[in-house]
Formats: sequence, C-alpha cells, structure tokens
Amino acid sequence: MTDTLASRRFAFIIASARPQGNTETLARAAAATLSPGVEQRWLHLAELPLPPFEDIRHAAGVYPPPEGNAVPLVEATLWATDLVIASPVYWYSLSATAKHYLDHWSGWMRVPGLDFRARMAGKRLWGITVTSDDDQDDEISAPLVGTLRLTASYLGMQWRGMLLGHGNRPGDIAGDAAAFERAKVFFD
Repeated sequence: MTDTLASRRFAFIIASARPQGNTETLARAAAATLSPGVEQRWLHLAELPLPPFEDIRHAAGVYPPPEGNAVPLVEATLWATDLVIASPVYWYSLSATAKHYLDHWSGWMRVPGLDFRARMAGKRLWGITVTSDDDQDDEISAPLVGTLRLTASYLGMQWRGMLLGHGNRPGDIAGDAAAFERAKVFFD
C-alpha cells in the first residue's frame, strides 16, 4: 500500500466481553497517537452479535450477501486500510467474539461480487491484547498472536504486530506504564 498516513482508515474491532475493558483502554491510548486526519471507526462485537457461522462451502459453494449485524462489520472491514483487532487473551487465544468474527470471513470470501479476499490483500492487520498474566515472555499470548499473524498471511495482508499489556481486574491496565509507552509508537 502506498497511501499516506493522512489517507489511512483504521477500523478498531473491539472483542472484549466487558465494555471499556483493559484491552479497549489500551487500544484507545494507541489510537490517540494517530494524526487528526486519520479516519477511525470503532465497532464492538458484543453490540453486533453475529449469527452462528455455518460452513456451507462444500454443499452450496457460495454464501448469500451479509445481512443484519454482519453488514456494518463487513463494510468497516473492507473500508479500512488498517484493521485492528483488540481482543483480550481468553483461554490462551482470541475471545469467542473475535474468533466468531474471523469465522465469518470464511463466508465473506465466498459471497459473489464481494471480492472479500482480493480486497483484504495489502491491508495492515494489527493486534492489541491485555493478558492477566504478567509473565513478560509473551508465552500466554502466543496462540492469539499466531492466529492473527497466520490470518494476515493467508489473506496477503501485512501483519504489523501486537501491542501487549498486562492487567487482570477492571482498570488494571492503568498500572502498566510500559504498555502505554509502547502504545505511543505502536502505529508508527
């Protein structure tokens, strides 16, 4: 992608089970460093529940166009030049809502005329997470990071990395000064 920073569009996909949780707080700190000309959209997966994903690719081969809550999600996903998935580490991986959102990508790739896969190629994929384990070796978040990195690779996206913070109870992220320092330069 050859776009300038001012022409970039960030879609923040918040996949927390708790509103205004530690992960969203860290994501907002990173987003605050973007220049005013950078467009941002914030979508909370808890507010846009998707229907169960049904794998019909071997039976039908194609999927119907997205409807309901999937419409704003697919629109924001395709609109963005930079897609940020902000998911806490839940049981060593993405939250259920984040994984469910990615499952729907499988269907969106098979919607005639949507060209989802081709339109995702070249976009930047970022991750932001907070784990309750303060072990600095990142082993706890490795499965989450691997899922997003492999997703980017599969779709020809640019994997731009993970902003990792530590906090357990609501508001604990405020005590992770190092994470907020990393947030200041994360999108550079």
